[in-house]
Formats: sequence, C-alpha cells, structure tokens
Amino acid sequence: MQSKYIFDFLIALIGMIILAPLLLFISFFVLIFHGMPILFKQERPGYKGEPFFIYKFRTMNNRHARDGHLLADGERITRFGRFLRTTSLDELPELLNILRGDMSLVGPRPLLMQYLPLYNEEQMRRHDMRPGITGWAQINGRNNISWEEKFDLDLWYIDNWSFWLDIKILWLTFAKVFKREDISMDGEATTTFFEGNG
Repeated sequence: MQSKYIFDFLIALIGMIILAPLLLFISFFVLIFHGMPILFKQERPGYKGEPFFIYKFRTMNNRHARDGHLLADGERITRFGRFLRTTSLDELPELLNILRGDMSLVGPRPLLMQYLPLYNEEQMRRHDMRPGITGWAQINGRNNISWEEKFDLDLWYIDNWSFWLDIKILWLTFAKVFKREDISMDGEATTTFFEGNG
C-alpha cells in the first residue's frame, strides 16, 4: 500500500500545481455566489473510522427559513453550485486531503459520521482503506444505486485492489464526469440518507 500512497501524493501535488489557476477562478465565483467561507468543511470517517475534515467547494448558499432554520439542500443549491457538482469540480479541494494523508485518489467514498453505528460488521470493512475522491462504486452507479449495492462495490474494491485497478477507475471516472452521469438519485439533491440495515 506504500506505493499507492506515494502515487496519490505525487498526483495530488502535481494536480494542485497545474490546477492552481482553475482553483483560484472557482474560488472567486464561489465567493461571489455563495459568500464566505469558500470551502465546505465537514467531519467524515477515514481509515479505520478515524474522523478527519473533508474539504469541498461550497455549492449552497446560507438561505434560512422564517423560523431561522436552514432551508433544505435542494432549495439552497445555486445554479453555479449545481454546475460544480455535475462537473465534480466541487471535489477538487479534496486534493488537500490527499496531501494531508487523509484520503486517496481511489477508495470508498467517505460518508457521514452518523452512519458509523448503523453499519454491520461486513460494511465496516469499507474503512480498511483510506477513503477516495472516486471509487469502484462511483463508476458503477454513484448516487443512482442502493446503499447495499454501494457497500458491496466498496468491499469488492478492497478485496481486489491493485495499482492497475486504480488506473482503470481513474480513467473511467473521467468518462463519467464528462458524461455527467449518476450525479444524483431521482428526486434528491444527491442521494437518500442511509438508515441502517433494517
């Protein structure tokens, strides 16, 4: 796995340098359309379930209802934010997470901390590798498949990992992003919440 970490770090570092003008450009428009802060920061479970803070470009504004509570995600996402999501440009700050050693280029996506107590023993194995910006589940349905299918795909990846599998997933990810497929589940801003195994 050391080779995986070195590969991730080098690609993330090169990516940050090459994409610096684009990152500044996006940051400017996030500031215009969404205000401060520019980055969305949220605690997520990483390797072995240890928490870390994931970074993304903000895709929503801070509009509140009359009772003071934030509006639903679907009501707060802006047109520019939707563009960032459908092109996956909102994920670019996760390169920082790779440089910090929190994430990998490829691996199971880091989900919400509140899901941890809901996993069964087999599903918890998805934390046996660092979470990724993209993964086997992302190129096989992403947000348009069931939670059970996602977990099965995550575990298949962990059990069958190889350097060349990572290269294949990265290549297919670019194709998915270009086609803008499986960004969200029908009727949802992204996907439904995981409520456990019944």
